[in-house]
This record gives sequence, structure tokens and C-alpha cells, in this order.
Amino acid sequence: MDLKQAILGRRAIREYANTEVDEATIQSLIEDAVHAPSAVNRQPWAFTVVRDKSVMSRLSDKAKAYMLASTAPESHDEHFRVHLANPDFDIFYHAPVLVVISAARQDRWNAEDCALAAENLMLSAYAAGLGTCWIGLAQGFLNTPEGKAMLGIDEASVPVAPIIVGRPKNVPPAVLRNVPAVRWI
Repeated sequence: MDLKQAILGRRAIREYANTEVDEATIQSLIEDAVHAPSAVNRQPWAFTVVRDKSVMSRLSDKAKAYMLASTAPESHDEHFRVHLANPDFDIFYHAPVLVVISAARQDRWNAEDCALAAENLMLSAYAAGLGTCWIGLAQGFLNTPEGKAMLGIDEASVPVAPIIVGRPKNVPPAVLRNVPAVRWI
């Protein structure tokens, strides 16, 4: 698969087949992720791989409660309120794998560096026939002492990109893209 195919074909997947992703495949995705560029070549990333369903379920419950408690009610739209309050809603969409990319050291460009690694991981997963989705709903809780402790993430580290990975059950169609504002100078 060429790069353009991967860029245009990758989607946020929210429905996963009930199949595992083997350790070698996950390791391969991480190897591709670490080839992302980073500011001053600091490579600040660390990876936490979660495949334990009970841990993912507890993380989902804690993250939903954290979002509902820590965000002003008027800032939630009704769609999020309904989902977050639903005990059956799994923010990880029952994916078999969660990869949390964290910044292992404090640096000015950690978020950008980890986001670049996340994009590499997601494109590599797509090329391997897997689906991914960046789970923004988990980020707040994962950055708490309790969230970090649940995953064994060092207190000084900053979880940046919680990415779920699995075999897509369905692939959503492409969405129309807005025409970008481009200024030529």
C-alpha cells in the first residue's frame, strides 16, 4: 500500500471484530511509531499496551465519570452527556487493544512529538488491515494520578495519545473534507 492510499483510506473505527491482535503486530506498530520525527530528536515517547479487558472496562468507567464530573455541564452537548452517563457505553468501543503513547520526559514539544508517533502508528495499523481511533474522552482521566497508577505510568510522564487498535467490524465511508484556507505569500 502506498502512503497516499493509507492517508486517504484511514478512518476512525468505532466497531471492532471480536478478534485479538497478536503481540508481534502491536510491536511492529510501535516500531513504526518511533520513526516519527521529534523536536531535537528527543524521542520523548513511551508506550503502554493494554489488552486486559477488565482493565479497559475499569478505565472506561473511570474516564466517563471523570469527564462528567470535571467538565461544566453546559459544555457537554447532549450527545456526549447521554453516552457518558450510559453504563453500557464503552469509550474504547470494545477494541482488543489500547496503546497509550505518553511523553516520558518534560519538554516543550512533547504533545506534538507524541501526536506524530500516534499518526505513524495509526497509518501503519491501517496498512496492516487494522483499525484505530484516538480516544480523546480518556485523556483527562489518564492524566490524573489514579489514571497513571492504573497503567503503571510514571507520575512525571504525560499520557498524550490513547489509541485503540483492532480488526474493523465495519469501515465508515469517507467524509467530505472542507476546502482548506490556503494563503500564498
